[in-house]
Amino acid sequence: MPVPKDEFDSLYPCDFYTPAELLDEDKLYTVYEIARLLQDLDPDEDIGQDVENVLLDWAIPWVMFHSDDLVVAEPRDDDEPGFYGVDT
Repeated sequence: MPVPKDEFDSLYPCDFYTPAELLDEDKLYTVYEIARLLQDLDPDEDIGQDVENVLLDWAIPWVMFHSDDLVVAEPRDDDEPGFYGVDT
């Protein structure tokens, strides 16, 4: 259900990094690592499954929106996620 804006103390611009600003052009990242980076966290930081699920809600649309600026690498193993990087 929609919530009135005045119920919040502060509102912020919805400004996200571009792939070139967020990712090292010589590396590939999982969507989980991208989720952490979008929150200015270390890509290897242990954040717990509940927090990770929330961050993925931000990261997956970001990857889709910036798909023209990204490359994708297939997982190396069946239990590994895919990897994304800057299209250079």
